[in-house]
Parts: sequence; structure tokens; C-alpha cells
Amino acid sequence: MSDAKPESTKVDPAVWRAVGAVLVGGLAVLFDTTIVAVALHTLAHDLHASVATIQWVTTGYLLALGVTIPIAGWAQRVLGGKRLWMIALALFLVGSILSSLAWSAGSLITFRVVQGIGGGIMLPLMSTLVVQAAGGKNLGRVMSVVSLPAVLGPILGPVVGGLILKHLHWSWMFWVNVPFCVVGLVLALIVLPKDGPVRRVPLDIIGFALMAPGLVGVLWGISNSSRTGGFGRTDVLAPLIAGLVLLAAFVAWGLRRTARALVDVRLLKHWPLASSSLLLFLSGVTLYGAMILLPLYFQELRGTSVLMAGVLLVPQGLGTLASRSLAGTLSDVMGARRLVLAGFLIVLLGTLPFGFADAHTNEWWLMAALFVRGIGLGVVTIPLMALGFRGLERSEVPDASIITRIASQVGGSFGVSVLAVILAGAASTGSLASAFQQSFWWAVGFAGVGVLVSFALPGRPPDATDLSPQASAPVRGRVGSPERAGR
Repeated sequence: MSDAKPESTKVDPAVWRAVGAVLVGGLAVLFDTTIVAVALHTLAHDLHASVATIQWVTTGYLLALGVTIPIAGWAQRVLGGKRLWMIALALFLVGSILSSLAWSAGSLITFRVVQGIGGGIMLPLMSTLVVQAAGGKNLGRVMSVVSLPAVLGPILGPVVGGLILKHLHWSWMFWVNVPFCVVGLVLALIVLPKDGPVRRVPLDIIGFALMAPGLVGVLWGISNSSRTGGFGRTDVLAPLIAGLVLLAAFVAWGLRRTARALVDVRLLKHWPLASSSLLLFLSGVTLYGAMILLPLYFQELRGTSVLMAGVLLVPQGLGTLASRSLAGTLSDVMGARRLVLAGFLIVLLGTLPFGFADAHTNEWWLMAALFVRGIGLGVVTIPLMALGFRGLERSEVPDASIITRIASQVGGSFGVSVLAVILAGAASTGSLASAFQQSFWWAVGFAGVGVLVSFALPGRPPDATDLSPQASAPVRGRVGSPERAGR
């Protein structure tokens, strides 16, 4: 029995090799998103386009993600994980090179859509490949490494973007992706296990016709709400309502079609997945919503440059980097509920000082608060990422990856838009400092909701410390069993 425990907590080196292979490619997607976000005004000026037009550089990418995320599971069943990953990464590489050569706003938007198609497949597939390779074991520690791109993106993206815009042409924002894509393709070719033959799996065309435009409508409506008029605008309500109706129709269709649906929505009966998806939505609101407020606070209220604002945000990423390894280890032992509850409390405490901050608040105090906030974000996200896959069959992992990715994506878009509307509304009726304070109090409130909802998460996994033969006996095909999942 004494020998079983160390063995059960050891991660297979082959798993770490698979993690490393997909991690490099994943860095390209996450860096690209955060770097481009700081460059919209520069792009509008250099490409002679209005800010409203150049926003489609981000919106087009976001909508392309929305269209392609739902088909990642079906495409993996047809092509296999390795082939699909390399195709998606190659597509992202082509989109990056074309974006760097763009000659107008229209061409750049088109090439960003190409990037979005590749990225939309890569984001859920990244989790799927790693969870299947790990066989569901030690998911907390594995996810703490897989989450590295999401951690490094907010740390390095604004800084790298600021340096490029200050010293180089904007096209270099896209050339940065090329080395990651090339190395990622080579590693995937060498490291990822070989796929079986290409299979003929029917595409749920009706499901795709409902889910893809439904998700696009929701994301498009939410993204438009950040403009003047907020959620009362026609171009917000129309796509948002239409999108929700289509998604409701997809759920009804999926329940009828069962396992043959584009995404098996019956998996939401599995409480670890349903609860983690809800909390991932809230963590997306908390993370990305505040991420639009923080750089604006430093730039508009305190007058810092884009580069300096990026530097001031580094402590938040460092806090997440510092906490993710411990959070992953603890997640495997004690489960998600207590960790996520503590994480949201830490996020709340780290955000609270900004509810009182003005143009003259000590920067070191705010950077310390950001470091604390980052610790909380790491403690929240990693257990949630692992929890969503607990107890699922191997064949269910791709659909679970899609569900959790959509929850996080929609949560992030919702948080950005809602806090942008709150900030704009508060700024129109009061001082800018007061507007930022009100907006940060809303961010504190979102974290508070996360604290309350955390109580609904499952507790400690039943096999966290029980190493009896019955507990460790393999369950064929189930995530968490010793059975390896290369294909």
C-alpha cells in the first residue's frame, strides 16, 4: 500500500511530452489575442479606417471562434486528434502570415477570420488531447501546466504589444506567432501519438445550423453592447435574442438526437461538468471584465502609455503564475469546492482596492493588489478546468471541452461588455475617477457571486486519498482510469 501512493501521484512522462507539444502552439493563440487588443487605435490610423471598422479585427476573430468551436469534437472523431491539431495550427500559421501582409482594414479582418477558424478548433482540442493522454489522472497538476498560455498571455501580451507598437511596424504583432506555430507543428508531428484511419462520421448538420449561428449571435450581440446605448441597442437585442432562441432549439434537438448530436448536451446532467461550466462563465466575467477596466484605468485616469500600462499589469500575471502549481496539486487532493471558494475570495480582496482608487493612489499598493488578485485567479481556474472532466468517459471528453470553452468564452465577452457599458454610463454622469470606482465595485460584486456559487461545487473526489484496490481498479474507457488515450 505504501508503494501505491507515490505511483498514483506520478504523472507519466509521455503525458508531459504531449502537454509540451500542444502548449507551444497554444501560446501562439493566447499571445495573439492579448497583443492585438492593445493595437486597435494604431491599426485604425495606419489602415485609414474608423475605430468602428477596425473593431472588426477583434470581432471577426471572435465570431470565427464561435463558428468553429462547436465542430471541434466532430472533426476529431473524423480525423483524429493529431491530424486535426496540426491542420488547425497550420491554418492559424497561414492566417498569421497573411495578417502581417494585410494592406487594408478589410483584408486584415478577413485574415483574422482565418486565424479565428484555426484558433476555434485549437482551444477546445488542446484540453481534449491532454485529458485523454493523461487518462484523467492528476488532472489538477496537468491543467496547471496546460493553463500556462492563459497565464502568460495577459502578462507578456500587452508588454510585447506595447514594445512592438513603439519600436516596430504593427505587422510584427503577427510575425511573433510564426516561431510558435512552426515549432508547435514539429513537436506535434514527433510527440503526439499516431491517429487511426480517417473515419466517416456523419455531421449533425441541423445541430450545426442551430448552434454555430446561435453562438455567433450571442457573442455578436454582447460585443455590440459596449457601444453607446448599451444593451438597449437594436444591434444588441436582435442578435442576442435570436442567438439564445437558436441555442435553446439546439438543446432541444440535441436531447432528441442524444449521442449523435453535434455536442452531447446530456453531459450537463453530469454535475461536475455543469457546475464547473457555470463557474468558468463567472471566472471569465471576473477575469476578462476587469482586464478591460485595468488598462483603461492606468491609461485614461493616470495618463500612462500603453507599454507602461502593460508593465503595471504584470504583477497580476505573476500572481497567477505563482499559484497555479500549488492549486493544481491541491485540486487533485482536496477537490474543487474549497479551492474555488478561497480563490474567488482572494480575487474579491485583490479587486477591492480599485473600488477606492483615484488618479493619485500609490502604484505600488495597486500592483500588490494585482498580485493578490492574480493568485486568486490561478486558484479559481485550474480546479475548475480539471473538475469538468472528472468521471467522464473518454469519448465524452471532446464534447466536455467544447462546453467548458464556450462557457469561458461567453463569460469573458459578457464581462467585457457589461463593465464597458457600466463604465461609459458612469462616466457620462460623473467624474472619470468615480466611474472607474463604480465599475470596479461591479467587478467585486461578480467575484462575490462566484463565492456564493462555489458552495454548489462537488466536494473532494472520492478517490483523492482512497487507494484501496476497489478504488483504483480500472474502469474501462472512463477518464480517470489507467487506460491511455492516444487516439
